[in-house]
Parts: sequence; structure tokens; C-alpha cells
Amino acid sequence: MKSILSLAAWVLFTIPLMVMLKGCEKNDSGNFLAQEDIGVPKLPGKAGFNRASQTYTISGGGANMWDNRDAFHFLYSPCSGDLLLEANITWRGDGGDPHRKVGLMLRAGLAPDAPYVDLVLHGDGLIAMQFRKTPGAQTEEIRAAASVLRTLRLERHGAVFSTHLVGTNGELHPVASFSLDLADTLLAGLAVCSHNDERIETALFKDVKLQMIPAPAGAERMVESTLEIYDLETGLRRVVQRQLDHFEAPNWLGHQLVINRHGKLYQIPVHGGPAELLDTGFADQCNNDHGFSADGQWLAISHYHQGASRLFVLPATGGAPRLVTEHGPSYWHGWSPDGQQLVYCAERNGDYDVYAIPFAGGKETRLTTAPGLDDGPEFSPDGKYIYFNSVRSGVMKIWRMRPDGSQQEQVTFNEAYGDWFAHPSPDGKWLVFISYDKSVQGHPPNQNVVLRLMPAVGGEPVVVAALFGGQGTMNVPNWSPDSKQFAFVSYRLVWPE
Repeated sequence: MKSILSLAAWVLFTIPLMVMLKGCEKNDSGNFLAQEDIGVPKLPGKAGFNRASQTYTISGGGANMWDNRDAFHFLYSPCSGDLLLEANITWRGDGGDPHRKVGLMLRAGLAPDAPYVDLVLHGDGLIAMQFRKTPGAQTEEIRAAASVLRTLRLERHGAVFSTHLVGTNGELHPVASFSLDLADTLLAGLAVCSHNDERIETALFKDVKLQMIPAPAGAERMVESTLEIYDLETGLRRVVQRQLDHFEAPNWLGHQLVINRHGKLYQIPVHGGPAELLDTGFADQCNNDHGFSADGQWLAISHYHQGASRLFVLPATGGAPRLVTEHGPSYWHGWSPDGQQLVYCAERNGDYDVYAIPFAGGKETRLTTAPGLDDGPEFSPDGKYIYFNSVRSGVMKIWRMRPDGSQQEQVTFNEAYGDWFAHPSPDGKWLVFISYDKSVQGHPPNQNVVLRLMPAVGGEPVVVAALFGGQGTMNVPNWSPDSKQFAFVSYRLVWPE
């Protein structure tokens, strides 16, 4: 069944309003304007709205929401620009197909092969972000780790689509975010698919929000930074802090995370709270290459000094920096486990290579000489290896070598990715690193990237997070002391508040 939308209704939904959308009395559709079976389900679906409880009950059939075409029931309204769609979702009845799907959807039209983004709950509890990039393309997905949370959130900010699970206390657990080229006006709504064309499935939607976010007159988008923690045991991502500001490169020391913001370093409690300025003396032009010695006593920073980045060290609690590298540019990346050596990327005579220098300062030692960029050096916790990334094979990959520069060997091999900044866990079991599409040159910001995890002894890396980020996401050592979690930063481009 489909509602006939009046011109006035269409005009209403092309004007961004930060309000709940008006209902369609004819279909008793609550805050949505229309409903329809997408594709050709054998059994027709329906949607109803209970005004007393402010809940939606939607029934749908259809063979699937997958591959290159869909069949399901859809309750929707056309919306333009930035928006937020959220609902608490539960299945009504047991025994359905484990692949049945219910969730939130932003869709570029009613055609069964239309591009879309959704966040769906499966019959077996799986939650996944699904998307079709172009008409008739194959559906792709990013799976969430948790299946116990039932409040789902789907947002659009410009070209960036992001999905979250929302805890009972309002805590946000990001699923994924990425940039996707879809039309400005999309159909935003609630979807149900039985995954069995001979059967109807029903779901209940509570606490439904559909909000359009207006663009302030004359405003430009601003960077929104989200400090996150990934938990290896649960697979959950947790938001520590989100700010309408640009910050980068988290370190982890004890119960504090340290970030770089506008050239200065700030401490933020692991469980969230206000950021406090870390005293770095005169060093107020720090870049995002900074980190702590293994004993937690010292902090290395890269500060712009006399026209170039140079390495300094200072007490971990703050204090006056001491110059370590006479020459620049030099970008710190790692400490030896005994704290006596620093390793860094440096440009000398037009070549960027990996260097080492004593903590006390003195003569630097060049460790790599291959043509092209070698960057991101970091010691393994046992001191036997230095991991680094190198473009010598044609695509940026993770490599490792002995501390004296010998036995240089490649660690990652998948040619689909360009891999940067490998961080060994303190227990020596894992490497986590950031991967771009191989077509991306360098490590720029504002890209679709993935974080990949692999055993330090070798093996196939697995994607543990997909996000919009890049430069600043995970440049420096970022593991928790117990090796159970690591920190990173994701980004969105949003309208100022």
C-alpha cells in the first residue's frame, strides 16, 4: 500500500526542521508519510501506529534484503540533508528465519535495487550495517559485535553515514561509519523482511526518533572528533568523548588518554570526563607524534622548533622539554623497552627513513635506506623487533626489522590495502594498524578506513572497525596497559551547533 503525497507534504520535507515529522492520518503512520512493499513480496506487509503508546508495529514478508535487489515492507518519509533516525526494536513472536531482518533504513528510492544504508537486527540476534553503493550493486555489510542492545541509531552528516548501538544508560557504541555518495533527498524509515516469501514477520518499534538537522545560514561544516575505545574481549566500541573540534592521536597511560589538540596535549580519563591541559612548557606546536616510555616516567613529543619538527622529552607528568634531535624534520614514533632509545621517521637529504637516537641525545643512526617512505617505527615489547611501514613494495605495507636495522621483512601482504602505523600490544600478542584503500596516497584525513588486528606471530589480519578517519585516527602507541583495549579517533563533518 502506498500513500499519495501532496505537493505541500513534499515541500515540508525538503525544509530541514529539528522536529519530529508530522504524521499521515490516512495511513495511521505516526511520524511517517507512507508505507509500501519494496520488490514483490508474495505476502503483503502493513504498518500501524499506536498513538497512546507511541509505538509502531510493522509486518513484512519478502525473500531478502541483500544481494542486488530487495523485498520487504517499508514505512518511510522523504528527508533531505543531515538527519538522525533511532528506535528500540524487538521481534514479535519466535521461530522465524534466523536471517529475517528489521531495522532503520535510508534509501535512494523505492526500486528494489536502489542504493541504501541501513542498520538491521537479524532473527538470530546479529546486528549489521548494510549498504548498496549504486543501483543494482551487491549489498555489503559491517557486523556489530554485540547483539544484546536493541536501540539502534542511524545518522547522516553530509556524505558520512554512521551507525550506533545505544545502551540503556545512553552510552554510545559505534558500529561503523563511512562516506557514501547518495542523493540529498532519501527515504528514511523502518523496514521489516521475513527472509521467507511464504511467511510474514512482525516487529515492534519503540522510542522512534526521526530528526532532520538544519544547516545554519552561511555556515560551513566543522570537524567533529570522537575518542573511542575498542574492547578485544567484547568487540564493542565505546565513545569516551565527542567534541565539535579537531583532536588526534590518542596515547594510553594508566587511567588517562592523551590527545593532541591544536598543538597542545590534553589528558582525558579513560571513562570520560573533562580534558585537562598537560604541561609541555614552551612546546605548544606539537604534532600528533607523541608517547610514553614503557615505565611511564617519560613523554616524547614532536614539536615544531626552528622551522621543523624535532624530538623532545619531558617528564610524563609534565615539565620543561629537552631537545633530543638536533636535525629536523623528525617525527617520534617509539621507545625501546628499556627507555634508552627513541625511534622516529626523519627526512634527511630528501629521503624519509627510520632513525634511532639515544634518550640522552647524540648521534642518530639511520636504520632504513630503501627508496620511498619508511615511517611509523615502533619497538616490540621484548625489544627484538622494530615494526614500521614502508612503500618499497609499491603499496604501503607493515614491515619489521631487528633494532640494528638488519633482517628487514614484510609482515602484511593484502594488496587491497595500504597499511600504516602498526602498534604491538604490551603483552606482545597483537598488532593493530590502520588500512586505507590502496588507491589512497599517503595517510590523509577524511577517508574511509579500517582498523585491522593480527597476531604478532603472523596470520591473516581481520577488520575490527570501519570508520571515517585517517590522519590522526591512530598514529601513535594506543594500547591499554593490560592489552585488552586500544584507543583511536573517528571523525565526522557536521554543522556547527
